Amino acid sequence: AMYDKALKDNRKLSEGNSDTLKLAGEFYQRSQKLNQDLQMEEEEQGQRTDDLKKRLSLVKKEESRLKEEEKRMKEEHRQIDQMERQLRQQTECVLITTSPPFQVSAAVPEKKVVFAGNLNTERETFNLESEIVYPMEGGTALITFEDEEAAQNILSMKEHDVPVGDFSITLEAKPVQFIIPSLVEMDTYVCPNRVLVSNLPKNMNEDDESRLLDRLEVHFSKTRNGGGEVESICMLQDSGNVVIAFTKDNVARGLVGREYHEIDVLKKKHKVRVTPFINGEIKELRVTVSVSSRTVLLTGIPDVTEEDTMQDCLEIHFQKSSSGGGEVDAIVFNPMGQRKLAVFRDDSAARPHTPLNH
Repeated sequence: AMYDKALKDNRKLSEGNSDTLKLAGEFYQRSQKLNQDLQMEEEEQGQRTDDLKKRLSLVKKEESRLKEEEKRMKEEHRQIDQMERQLRQQTECVLITTSPPFQVSAAVPEKKVVFAGNLNTERETFNLESEIVYPMEGGTALITFEDEEAAQNILSMKEHDVPVGDFSITLEAKPVQFIIPSLVEMDTYVCPNRVLVSNLPKNMNEDDESRLLDRLEVHFSKTRNGGGEVESICMLQDSGNVVIAFTKDNVARGLVGREYHEIDVLKKKHKVRVTPFINGEIKELRVTVSVSSRTVLLTGIPDVTEEDTMQDCLEIHFQKSSSGGGEVDAIVFNPMGQRKLAVFRDDSAARPHTPLNH
């Protein structure tokens, strides 16, 4: 009986061990699955973290780009405001240069002048010599070809790979467009208290210009020189002429009658010319869009080398027939972060002259 009981107990113990092993196996499988799930969760979490880091990096880059764009737009807005002020001043006081035998004197009556874009030599007309000031953005260039065909070839190709040393840059060619007046109607009259001083020294620096203005003010404020008390004096940057305003009207009339005056300018005797200052009010202005036939705008020029080197590379590349270009008549390059005003004369050819740096 004791044997049977021991055998029975042993059988129950074996069954208990079997259940324990089964539970241990199931626990092991569950732990393995949990480990796999945890590992997958960690990998997914790492992937999400990497994605968030990439997005954060893109956001920071976009934020930096937007700040640069905001800075650029503020600078452009400031430049536009400055140009608007200059244009407003030019609109309020339009300078008209006469050529012999038609001269404007202080006794010329008020008259209405209509400029329709053409010049003629009939009496009672003014000779207007127009020029276009083209503001250049940073990282651009203006290139004028001798032949229209070369310019049109460059425009038709749009993108150009230009070698610069050991690498090349990709540029985009665009047409140069101007908004120009097709008809200008204005009322003009001779300003009674202002004169225009011309025939002044050229290519002066800021210090020389300041000294010149001081000398002119001193000379024309003296009664023995036919002058009087000066109210204001300023230089017109587009022409290099000087406008002097007096507190009394009769002073300007007397100076214009004498016309030429010899003054000390920059330690030299210089004969300047005094002519009437013409005020004008624009009554009607019509504009049209004109496209240069021989000048091409190159955009997207990166800041990767010196200004002179880049301009030489551009000229060498675009004068080659294999590049679709031709003989280059003129070229102006404006690096990033700089501002230049390219002056165009003779609109039919649209040749850029020496630019003004600002």
